[in-house]
Amino acid sequence: MNAANFASDYRAGLLKALDTIDLAKVEQAAQWLAEARDQDRQIFTCGNGGSAATASHFVTDMVKGASYGKAKRFRIMALTDSSPTMTAYGNDLSYDHVFVEHLKNFARPGDVVLAISGSGNSPNVLRAIEYGNEIGCKTIGLTGRTGGRLGELAQLNINVAEPHMGRIEDGHHIICHMMCYYFMDAE
Repeated sequence: MNAANFASDYRAGLLKALDTIDLAKVEQAAQWLAEARDQDRQIFTCGNGGSAATASHFVTDMVKGASYGKAKRFRIMALTDSSPTMTAYGNDLSYDHVFVEHLKNFARPGDVVLAISGSGNSPNVLRAIEYGNEIGCKTIGLTGRTGGRLGELAQLNINVAEPHMGRIEDGHHIICHMMCYYFMDAE
């Protein structure tokens, strides 16, 4: 790679990746989040690595940015933010259980589970979505590449059809900002 052009090349790849996002699906996800807020439902997010960071960031934006000063506020939590609980389940059962066991304590029919996975194949994320589907939650997947199993399992899959993990994560973060700023700017 030419060192002089790396930033330009990355930006060009990112813009191409962003063009793969189905904006109608982003709008549908925002509608589901609005319904959850209006019906006093809980919203859960989860992911691993960079996707965990995106889940946590999204919750911060929704709790503060999209809720502060509003009559209706979001009830949203990142399952990634309780590291003692995650490590207890990871150690005592397996890492595959770290999100689904949280959901078994807190999720109810009609809640929303938003799972983020670049590959779409993280076993712990898949278990969370499977459980959400089983109990009657609305499930949203943010995926990359071809969507993996998460793309097949989530009721609504928002895919960044791109092989590069960095650009997938960038796309997921932008999708989360699109949804958050809908509530911050439009309402």
